[in-house]
Amino acid sequence: MDRALLLRATLIVPLLAAPARAPDPIVELSGPAGSRTPFVSVSPNGTTLASWLEPVGERLWGLRVTSREGGKWSPARTVMESEQFFVNWADFPSVIELADGGWLAHWLEKTAAKSYAYHVRTSISRDRGATWSAPVSPHRDTSSTEHGFVSMSARSGGGADIVWLDGRAFDEANRTGSMRIYAGGIEPDGKPSAETVLDSKTCECCQTAMARTDAGLIAAYRDRSDGEIRDIAVVRQVNGRWTEPTIVHADNWEFRSCPVNGPQLAASGRRVALAWYTAAGRPAVRLALSADAAATFGSPIRIDDGNPVGRVEVEALPGGSVVVFWLEISGDAGEWRAKRVAPNGRVVERWTIAATTRTRDAGFLRAASSASGMFVAWTAPGKDGGIRVARQPVGADR
Repeated sequence: MDRALLLRATLIVPLLAAPARAPDPIVELSGPAGSRTPFVSVSPNGTTLASWLEPVGERLWGLRVTSREGGKWSPARTVMESEQFFVNWADFPSVIELADGGWLAHWLEKTAAKSYAYHVRTSISRDRGATWSAPVSPHRDTSSTEHGFVSMSARSGGGADIVWLDGRAFDEANRTGSMRIYAGGIEPDGKPSAETVLDSKTCECCQTAMARTDAGLIAAYRDRSDGEIRDIAVVRQVNGRWTEPTIVHADNWEFRSCPVNGPQLAASGRRVALAWYTAAGRPAVRLALSADAAATFGSPIRIDDGNPVGRVEVEALPGGSVVVFWLEISGDAGEWRAKRVAPNGRVVERWTIAATTRTRDAGFLRAASSASGMFVAWTAPGKDGGIRVARQPVGADR
Protein backbone atom coordinates (compact mmCIF):
# COMPACT_ATOMS: atom_id res chain seq x y z
CA MET A 1 0.00 0.00 0.00
CA ASP A 2 1.14 3.55 -0.74
CA ARG A 3 2.67 5.10 2.42
CA ALA A 4 0.45 8.20 2.12
CA LEU A 5 -2.67 6.02 1.88
CA LEU A 6 -1.52 3.95 4.84
CA LEU A 7 -0.95 7.09 6.91
CA ARG A 8 -4.41 8.43 6.03
CA ALA A 9 -5.99 5.08 6.96
CA THR A 10 -4.35 5.01 10.38
CA LEU A 11 -5.59 8.54 11.04
CA ILE A 12 -9.16 7.82 9.92
CA VAL A 13 -9.71 4.79 12.18
CA PRO A 14 -9.29 6.62 15.52
CA LEU A 15 -11.27 9.57 14.22
CA LEU A 16 -14.16 7.28 13.38
CA ALA A 17 -13.90 5.54 16.76
CA ALA A 18 -13.71 8.70 18.89
CA PRO A 19 -17.12 10.04 19.96
CA ALA A 20 -17.88 13.67 19.17
CA ARG A 21 -18.48 16.30 21.84
CA ALA A 22 -22.08 17.51 22.02
CA PRO A 23 -22.90 21.17 22.71
CA ASP A 24 -23.52 22.27 26.29
CA PRO A 25 -27.08 22.00 27.58
CA ILE A 26 -29.16 25.18 27.51
CA VAL A 27 -30.79 25.74 30.92
CA GLU A 28 -34.38 26.89 30.38
CA LEU A 29 -35.87 26.48 33.84
CA SER A 30 -34.42 27.01 37.33
CA GLY A 31 -36.41 26.23 40.46
CA PRO A 32 -36.17 28.10 43.77
CA ALA A 33 -33.46 27.34 46.31
CA GLY A 34 -34.12 24.02 47.99
CA SER A 35 -36.26 22.62 45.19
CA ARG A 36 -35.43 19.01 44.40
CA THR A 37 -36.44 15.68 42.82
CA PRO A 38 -37.16 16.98 39.28
CA PHE A 39 -38.92 14.78 36.74
CA VAL A 40 -39.58 15.37 33.03
CA SER A 41 -41.89 13.53 30.66
CA VAL A 42 -43.08 13.82 27.07
CA SER A 43 -46.47 12.51 25.96
CA PRO A 44 -47.37 10.98 22.58
CA ASN A 45 -49.31 14.23 22.07
CA GLY A 46 -45.99 16.09 22.26
CA THR A 47 -46.53 17.80 25.61
CA THR A 48 -43.40 18.21 27.73
CA LEU A 49 -43.97 18.36 31.49
CA ALA A 50 -41.62 19.02 34.38
CA SER A 51 -42.40 18.47 38.06
CA TRP A 52 -40.54 18.90 41.34
CA LEU A 53 -40.89 19.39 45.09
CA GLU A 54 -40.05 22.70 46.73
CA PRO A 55 -40.05 23.82 50.38
CA VAL A 56 -42.83 26.17 51.43
CA GLY A 57 -42.30 26.25 55.18
CA GLU A 58 -40.49 24.38 57.92
CA ARG A 59 -42.29 21.10 57.18
CA LEU A 60 -44.56 22.09 54.30
CA TRP A 61 -43.68 21.08 50.73
CA GLY A 62 -45.32 21.88 47.42
CA LEU A 63 -45.50 19.61 44.39
CA ARG A 64 -45.24 21.83 41.29
CA VAL A 65 -45.72 21.13 37.59
CA THR A 66 -45.13 23.15 34.43
CA SER A 67 -45.52 22.52 30.72
CA ARG A 68 -43.40 23.73 27.82
CA GLU A 69 -45.50 25.58 25.26
CA GLY A 70 -44.30 27.66 22.33
CA GLY A 71 -40.69 27.19 23.36
CA LYS A 72 -41.31 28.51 26.89
CA TRP A 73 -42.18 26.97 30.23
CA SER A 74 -45.54 27.99 31.66
CA PRO A 75 -45.89 29.38 35.20
CA ALA A 76 -45.73 26.54 37.72
CA ARG A 77 -49.02 25.05 38.90
CA THR A 78 -49.48 23.39 42.30
CA VAL A 79 -50.62 19.79 42.46
CA MET A 80 -50.69 19.83 46.26
CA GLU A 81 -49.03 21.33 49.32
CA SER A 82 -48.67 19.04 52.31
CA GLU A 83 -46.70 18.28 55.46
CA GLN A 84 -47.29 14.59 54.79
CA PHE A 85 -45.18 14.27 51.65
CA PHE A 86 -42.48 11.63 51.92
CA VAL A 87 -39.55 13.68 50.61
CA ASN A 88 -36.68 11.43 49.63
CA TRP A 89 -33.59 11.81 47.43
CA ALA A 90 -34.23 8.56 45.53
CA ASP A 91 -38.01 8.02 45.58
CA PHE A 92 -39.87 10.98 44.13
CA PRO A 93 -43.05 12.21 42.40
CA SER A 94 -43.79 12.36 38.67
CA VAL A 95 -46.39 13.83 36.30
CA ILE A 96 -47.34 12.46 32.87
CA GLU A 97 -49.93 13.41 30.26
CA LEU A 98 -52.70 10.93 29.45
CA ALA A 99 -54.10 10.13 26.01
CA ASP A 100 -57.09 12.44 26.56
CA GLY A 101 -54.87 15.37 27.53
CA GLY A 102 -55.33 15.02 31.30
CA TRP A 103 -52.32 15.16 33.59
CA LEU A 104 -51.70 12.31 36.02
CA ALA A 105 -49.51 13.04 39.06
CA HIS A 106 -48.14 10.64 41.62
CA TRP A 107 -46.50 11.38 44.94
CA LEU A 108 -45.65 9.62 48.21
CA GLU A 109 -47.58 10.23 51.41
CA LYS A 110 -46.44 9.34 54.93
CA THR A 111 -48.87 7.09 56.81
CA ALA A 112 -47.10 6.53 60.14
CA ALA A 113 -44.17 7.77 62.21
CA LYS A 114 -41.94 4.95 60.97
CA SER A 115 -39.14 5.92 58.57
CA TYR A 116 -40.47 4.02 55.57
CA ALA A 117 -44.22 3.92 56.03
CA TYR A 118 -45.72 5.66 53.03
CA HIS A 119 -48.26 5.11 50.26
CA VAL A 120 -48.48 6.01 46.58
CA ARG A 121 -51.11 8.64 45.83
CA THR A 122 -52.35 9.79 42.41
CA SER A 123 -54.50 12.62 41.13
CA ILE A 124 -55.68 13.79 37.69
CA SER A 125 -56.03 17.33 36.34
CA ARG A 126 -58.37 17.94 33.40
CA ASP A 127 -57.56 21.66 33.12
CA ARG A 128 -53.76 21.63 32.66
CA GLY A 129 -52.90 21.74 36.32
CA ALA A 130 -55.38 24.34 37.58
CA THR A 131 -57.38 21.83 39.68
CA TRP A 132 -56.82 18.21 40.70
CA SER A 133 -59.06 15.28 41.56
CA ALA A 134 -59.30 13.71 45.01
CA PRO A 135 -56.24 11.48 45.54
CA VAL A 136 -56.43 7.69 45.19
CA SER A 137 -53.86 4.92 45.62
CA PRO A 138 -53.16 2.38 42.87
CA HIS A 139 -52.58 -0.29 45.54
CA ARG A 140 -55.26 -1.91 47.68
CA ASP A 141 -52.94 -2.42 50.64
CA THR A 142 -53.26 0.10 53.48
CA SER A 143 -50.60 -1.26 55.85
CA SER A 144 -48.03 1.14 57.30
CA THR A 145 -45.26 -0.16 55.07
CA GLU A 146 -43.30 1.14 52.10
CA HIS A 147 -45.04 1.65 48.75
CA GLY A 148 -43.05 3.62 46.19
CA PHE A 149 -40.47 3.71 43.41
CA VAL A 150 -43.24 4.21 40.88
CA SER A 151 -43.14 4.09 37.08
CA MET A 152 -46.13 5.20 35.01
CA SER A 153 -47.04 4.86 31.33
CA ALA A 154 -50.11 6.37 29.64
CA ARG A 155 -52.47 3.93 27.91
CA SER A 156 -53.60 4.68 24.38
CA GLY A 157 -57.22 4.10 25.41
CA GLY A 158 -57.04 6.33 28.47
CA GLY A 159 -55.73 5.99 31.99
CA ALA A 160 -52.27 4.69 32.80
CA ASP A 161 -50.35 1.58 33.76
CA ILE A 162 -48.32 1.77 36.97
CA VAL A 163 -45.68 -0.42 38.61
CA TRP A 164 -44.33 0.07 42.14
CA LEU A 165 -42.35 -1.59 44.91
CA ASP A 166 -44.63 -2.83 47.68
CA GLY A 167 -43.64 -3.68 51.25
CA ARG A 168 -46.84 -5.27 52.52
CA ALA A 169 -45.01 -8.62 52.85
CA PHE A 170 -41.73 -7.14 54.11
CA ASP A 171 -40.94 -6.51 57.78
CA GLU A 172 -38.12 -4.01 57.49
CA ALA A 173 -37.41 -3.80 61.21
CA ASN A 174 -36.75 -7.53 61.52
CA ARG A 175 -35.57 -8.02 57.92
CA THR A 176 -38.09 -10.79 57.32
CA GLY A 177 -40.31 -11.37 54.31
CA SER A 178 -39.53 -9.58 51.06
CA MET A 179 -40.27 -6.54 48.98
CA ARG A 180 -42.39 -7.19 45.89
CA ILE A 181 -43.07 -5.44 42.61
CA TYR A 182 -46.71 -4.92 41.67
CA ALA A 183 -48.46 -3.75 38.51
CA GLY A 184 -51.76 -1.94 38.41
CA GLY A 185 -52.98 1.33 37.06
CA ILE A 186 -55.47 4.16 36.98
CA GLU A 187 -58.57 3.90 34.79
CA PRO A 188 -59.78 6.79 32.61
CA ASP A 189 -62.31 7.69 35.32
CA GLY A 190 -59.52 7.99 37.89
CA LYS A 191 -60.26 4.77 39.76
CA PRO A 192 -57.54 2.18 40.42
CA SER A 193 -57.21 -0.89 38.19
CA ALA A 194 -56.79 -4.43 39.44
CA GLU A 195 -53.30 -5.12 40.84
CA THR A 196 -51.04 -8.11 40.28
CA VAL A 197 -47.68 -9.28 41.66
CA LEU A 198 -44.93 -9.33 39.04
CA ASP A 199 -42.18 -10.68 41.31
CA SER A 200 -42.52 -11.75 44.94
CA LYS A 201 -38.90 -10.95 45.93
CA THR A 202 -37.09 -7.84 44.73
CA CYS A 203 -34.45 -5.40 45.90
CA GLU A 204 -35.95 -3.15 48.56
CA CYS A 205 -35.38 0.39 47.28
CA CYS A 206 -34.04 0.49 43.72
CA GLN A 207 -36.02 2.45 41.15
CA THR A 208 -38.35 0.59 38.79
CA ALA A 209 -38.65 1.35 35.06
CA MET A 210 -41.39 0.86 32.50
CA ALA A 211 -41.64 1.34 28.74
CA ARG A 212 -44.24 0.61 26.09
CA THR A 213 -43.30 -1.15 22.85
CA ASP A 214 -45.36 -2.12 19.81
CA ALA A 215 -45.67 -5.57 21.43
CA GLY A 216 -46.72 -4.36 24.88
CA LEU A 217 -45.38 -3.11 28.19
CA ILE A 218 -42.00 -3.93 29.72
CA ALA A 219 -40.99 -3.42 33.35
CA ALA A 220 -37.42 -3.58 34.65
CA TYR A 221 -36.19 -3.65 38.25
CA ARG A 222 -33.40 -4.95 40.46
CA ASP A 223 -34.10 -8.51 41.50
CA ARG A 224 -33.01 -10.19 44.73
CA SER A 225 -32.20 -13.89 44.97
CA ASP A 226 -32.05 -16.04 48.09
CA GLY A 227 -28.26 -15.76 47.81
CA GLU A 228 -28.43 -11.92 47.72
CA ILE A 229 -27.60 -11.65 44.02
CA ARG A 230 -29.10 -8.35 42.87
CA ASP A 231 -29.09 -8.34 39.08
CA ILE A 232 -31.56 -6.67 36.72
CA ALA A 233 -34.76 -8.48 35.72
CA VAL A 234 -37.46 -7.71 33.17
CA VAL A 235 -41.06 -8.80 32.78
CA ARG A 236 -43.10 -8.29 29.61
CA GLN A 237 -46.77 -8.06 28.78
CA VAL A 238 -47.54 -10.60 26.05
CA ASN A 239 -51.13 -10.82 24.80
CA GLY A 240 -52.26 -8.97 27.90
CA ARG A 241 -50.46 -11.26 30.37
CA TRP A 242 -47.25 -10.64 32.26
CA THR A 243 -44.40 -13.09 31.69
CA GLU A 244 -42.23 -14.64 34.38
CA PRO A 245 -39.18 -12.52 35.34
CA THR A 246 -36.00 -12.93 33.28
CA ILE A 247 -32.52 -11.82 34.31
CA VAL A 248 -31.12 -9.64 31.51
CA HIS A 249 -27.46 -10.37 32.20
CA ALA A 250 -25.81 -12.48 34.88
CA ASP A 251 -23.64 -9.82 36.53
CA ASN A 252 -23.80 -11.95 39.70
CA TRP A 253 -23.59 -8.89 41.93
CA GLU A 254 -23.81 -10.17 45.48
CA PHE A 255 -24.82 -7.34 47.79
CA ARG A 256 -26.29 -7.68 51.28
CA SER A 257 -28.34 -4.48 51.23
CA CYS A 258 -30.07 -2.29 48.69
CA PRO A 259 -27.71 -0.17 46.53
CA VAL A 260 -30.50 2.35 45.68
CA ASN A 261 -29.51 2.21 42.02
CA GLY A 262 -32.27 0.97 39.74
CA PRO A 263 -32.38 0.41 35.96
CA GLN A 264 -34.00 2.58 33.29
CA LEU A 265 -35.74 1.73 30.02
CA ALA A 266 -36.40 3.45 26.69
CA ALA A 267 -38.42 2.02 23.81
CA SER A 268 -39.33 2.93 20.25
CA GLY A 269 -41.37 0.47 18.20
CA ARG A 270 -39.82 -2.89 19.03
CA ARG A 271 -36.42 -1.42 19.90
CA VAL A 272 -35.61 -1.34 23.60
CA ALA A 273 -32.65 0.08 25.51
CA LEU A 274 -31.96 -0.96 29.10
CA ALA A 275 -29.33 0.83 31.21
CA TRP A 276 -28.19 -0.18 34.68
CA TYR A 277 -25.43 0.01 37.28
CA THR A 278 -23.56 -2.93 38.76
CA ALA A 279 -20.64 -3.28 41.14
CA ALA A 280 -19.92 -6.93 40.39
CA GLY A 281 -16.14 -7.07 40.00
CA ARG A 282 -15.80 -3.31 39.63
CA PRO A 283 -18.43 -0.57 39.30
CA ALA A 284 -19.86 -0.15 35.79
CA VAL A 285 -22.77 1.39 33.91
CA ARG A 286 -24.03 -0.98 31.24
CA LEU A 287 -26.39 -0.74 28.28
CA ALA A 288 -28.14 -3.65 26.59
CA LEU A 289 -30.14 -3.29 23.36
CA SER A 290 -33.07 -5.37 22.09
CA ALA A 291 -34.70 -5.46 18.66
CA ASP A 292 -37.58 -7.77 19.66
CA ALA A 293 -39.43 -5.83 22.36
CA ALA A 294 -37.17 -7.11 25.18
CA ALA A 295 -37.69 -10.81 24.44
CA THR A 296 -33.90 -10.98 24.06
CA PHE A 297 -31.02 -8.56 24.61
CA GLY A 298 -27.59 -8.27 23.07
CA SER A 299 -24.37 -8.40 25.08
CA PRO A 300 -23.99 -5.44 27.45
CA ILE A 301 -21.99 -2.39 26.37
CA ARG A 302 -19.94 -0.59 29.01
CA ILE A 303 -20.84 3.10 29.09
CA ASP A 304 -19.12 4.75 32.07
CA ASP A 305 -15.68 6.39 32.15
CA GLY A 306 -14.18 4.18 34.84
CA ASN A 307 -15.46 5.55 38.15
CA PRO A 308 -19.27 5.64 38.12
CA VAL A 309 -21.73 6.15 40.96
CA GLY A 310 -24.54 4.94 38.70
CA ARG A 311 -28.00 6.60 38.98
CA VAL A 312 -28.68 5.95 35.31
CA GLU A 313 -31.19 7.30 32.82
CA VAL A 314 -31.73 6.36 29.16
CA GLU A 315 -33.73 7.96 26.34
CA ALA A 316 -34.42 6.95 22.73
CA LEU A 317 -33.86 9.38 19.85
CA PRO A 318 -35.31 9.47 16.32
CA GLY A 319 -33.22 7.31 14.03
CA GLY A 320 -32.62 4.53 16.53
CA SER A 321 -29.81 5.88 18.70
CA VAL A 322 -30.14 6.15 22.49
CA VAL A 323 -28.61 8.41 25.12
CA VAL A 324 -27.40 7.04 28.46
CA PHE A 325 -26.90 9.36 31.44
CA TRP A 326 -25.09 8.57 34.68
CA LEU A 327 -23.21 10.09 37.63
CA GLU A 328 -19.41 9.80 37.37
CA ILE A 329 -16.93 10.59 40.14
CA SER A 330 -14.62 13.44 39.19
CA GLY A 331 -11.98 14.21 41.82
CA ASP A 332 -13.76 14.94 45.08
CA ALA A 333 -16.99 15.79 43.29
CA GLY A 334 -19.24 14.30 40.63
CA GLU A 335 -20.43 15.02 37.10
CA TRP A 336 -23.60 14.16 35.26
CA ARG A 337 -22.37 12.70 31.99
CA ALA A 338 -24.03 11.35 28.86
CA LYS A 339 -23.17 9.27 25.80
CA ARG A 340 -25.15 8.73 22.63
CA VAL A 341 -25.02 5.19 21.31
CA ALA A 342 -25.82 4.29 17.69
CA PRO A 343 -28.04 1.27 16.88
CA ASN A 344 -24.90 -0.76 16.16
CA GLY A 345 -23.71 -0.20 19.74
CA ARG A 346 -20.98 2.33 18.95
CA VAL A 347 -20.66 5.44 21.13
CA VAL A 348 -20.87 8.36 18.72
CA GLU A 349 -21.27 11.38 21.01
CA ARG A 350 -20.45 12.30 24.61
CA TRP A 351 -20.76 15.31 26.88
CA THR A 352 -20.90 16.55 30.46
CA ILE A 353 -24.19 18.01 31.58
CA ALA A 354 -23.29 19.57 34.92
CA ALA A 355 -20.89 19.41 37.84
CA THR A 356 -22.45 18.16 41.05
CA THR A 357 -21.68 16.37 44.28
CA ARG A 358 -21.10 12.62 44.52
CA THR A 359 -23.41 12.37 47.56
CA ARG A 360 -27.16 11.91 47.93
CA ASP A 361 -27.59 15.66 47.44
CA ALA A 362 -27.07 15.11 43.71
CA GLY A 363 -30.26 13.03 43.61
CA PHE A 364 -31.17 11.48 40.26
CA LEU A 365 -31.14 13.01 36.79
CA ARG A 366 -34.15 12.48 34.56
CA ALA A 367 -34.57 13.06 30.82
CA ALA A 368 -37.23 12.99 28.11
CA SER A 369 -37.05 13.25 24.34
CA SER A 370 -39.51 15.06 22.08
CA ALA A 371 -39.75 16.66 18.65
CA SER A 372 -38.55 19.86 20.35
CA GLY A 373 -35.39 18.18 21.59
CA MET A 374 -33.97 16.31 24.54
CA PHE A 375 -34.82 17.71 27.97
CA VAL A 376 -32.69 16.95 31.02
CA ALA A 377 -33.55 17.70 34.67
CA TRP A 378 -31.28 17.54 37.70
CA THR A 379 -30.76 19.20 41.08
CA ALA A 380 -27.96 21.74 41.46
CA PRO A 381 -26.47 21.23 44.95
CA GLY A 382 -25.71 23.80 47.62
CA LYS A 383 -27.79 26.18 49.71
CA ASP A 384 -28.66 28.26 46.65
CA GLY A 385 -29.15 25.21 44.45
CA GLY A 386 -32.39 23.83 43.11
CA ILE A 387 -33.84 22.05 40.14
CA ARG A 388 -32.61 22.77 36.63
CA VAL A 389 -34.27 21.79 33.35
CA ALA A 390 -32.22 22.15 30.19
CA ARG A 391 -32.64 21.50 26.51
CA GLN A 392 -29.80 19.35 25.23
CA PRO A 393 -28.96 19.50 21.50
CA VAL A 394 -27.86 15.99 20.58
CA GLY A 395 -27.66 13.81 17.51
CA ALA A 396 -30.61 14.43 15.20
CA ASP A 397 -31.45 17.67 17.08
CA ARG A 398 -28.72 19.56 15.27
